[in-house]
Amino acid sequence: MIDIDDKIKDVQKSLLDMDIDGWLLYDFRRTNEVACRFLEIAHDKLLTRRFFFWIPKHGEPVRIVHQIEKELFEHLPRESWPFATWKQLEQKLAFLLHGKKIAMEYSPRGALPSISKVDAGTMELIKSFEVEVVSSADLLQKFTVVWTQEQVETHMAAAKILEDCIKLAWKAIAHAIYIKEPITEYDVQQFILREFKERGCVTNGAPICAVNANSANPHYEPLKKSASIIAEGDWIMLDLWCKLDVPNAVYADITRVAIAAEKPTEKHQEIFEVVRGARDAATDFVRDSFAKEVEICGWEVDKVCRDYIEQAGYGIYFTHRTGHNIDIQDHGDGANIDNFETRDERHLLKGTCFSIEPGIYLPREFGVRLEYDLYVDKRGDVHITGGIQKEIECLIEGSE
Repeated sequence: MIDIDDKIKDVQKSLLDMDIDGWLLYDFRRTNEVACRFLEIAHDKLLTRRFFFWIPKHGEPVRIVHQIEKELFEHLPRESWPFATWKQLEQKLAFLLHGKKIAMEYSPRGALPSISKVDAGTMELIKSFEVEVVSSADLLQKFTVVWTQEQVETHMAAAKILEDCIKLAWKAIAHAIYIKEPITEYDVQQFILREFKERGCVTNGAPICAVNANSANPHYEPLKKSASIIAEGDWIMLDLWCKLDVPNAVYADITRVAIAAEKPTEKHQEIFEVVRGARDAATDFVRDSFAKEVEICGWEVDKVCRDYIEQAGYGIYFTHRTGHNIDIQDHGDGANIDNFETRDERHLLKGTCFSIEPGIYLPREFGVRLEYDLYVDKRGDVHITGGIQKEIECLIEGSE
C-alpha cells in the first residue's frame, strides 16, 4: 500500500501537469466510496456527516469535517477545519475554494456514471463560490485502480482458477450427456460455484450458463425452476468471474463457448470467427499502442472492435460495450472499453486491467461472446489472462 503522504505528493504533481488548482474529495454516508478508498477510511468506520478533503497543487491539504466525527480522519496528518453548523461549513468552503479551478467526482452530462458521485445540490453549492469544476476521472483512476504486485498475483491466480473451472464444466456437461443423465444450466452454474468455494474464491454474482437462444441474452440468469436442460447438439456459453477471498484481491473474468456435438454448424463457426477477429483486433490495437507509447482511451479500443463487427455485417447484434475495468470489483472504477453505452475518454493506464469481450447475439437463435482480460504492466507490456479461446469447444468426440 502506498503511503498517504506519497499519494498526496503524486496527486499534486498530477494537478500541476493538468493545470488544476486542487482536488476536492467529498462524501456523505459513503456515497463516494472511491473517495473513501483513496483516503483509506476503513469500512468499519461509521460516516454520518458530510466531509471534504482538499488537496491543492501547492501547499498542505485541508480536511473539513464535522466536529463530532473528526476523530475518524486523524490518520490523515493534515490541517483540520472542523465545523458544526451549515453556515460554518459554507464559510470554510468559500474561503478555501473561491475562484479556483478544481477537480471533483463529476462527469459532464453524466457520461461516466461510475464517476458521477457528487450530487447536484452539492455541485450547486461549490459552483456558487465562482469555482470551475472539472472531472477527476483520469486523476482518480491513477490512484485507485492501479494494481500492486500482490494484486497482480491474486488476479493471475483467479484467472487460472477460472480456466480450470471452465474445463471441468465442459467435462461435466459432456459426461452427463454421454451417460444420458439430465443436466441443466442451473446445475452447471451451481457446479462452478462449488468449485469457486473449494478453491478459496468469492464472486459478486453467479456464473452464467446459457444454452441456445438463452445465450442471445447477454445477461441471462439461469434459475432452478426454469433452467434449460443441456442436450446433445446444444450451443452453450459460460461466463464466470471470481477473485481470491483475501484482502485487496482483484477479479478475473472470462467467457467461453462450446457445442455439445462433434463439430459446430456453419452459422456457429461464422459468428465465432467474426467475434474472435474483433477480439484480436482490439487486443492488437492495445498492444501496438502501448509498444509505441501512444496514449489511448477506452472509447478508441471499443471503436476498433465495433468497426470490425460492423464491417462483417453484424453491428446491430453487438449490443454492449467491448469491456470494463477490473479491480477489487469485477466492474471496477477505471476506464471502460466503451464508445457505445458511454464515450469513455479516460486513458488506459499502465498497471491496470480490463476485459475484452465482444459479442454477437442473434435473437431466438444463439449468442457468441469471447472474453479474456488484458493486464498492462508497469512497463507497458500487455498480458492476456484467463486463456485464449481459438476454436469452438466441441464436447462430443467423433467416431473416427
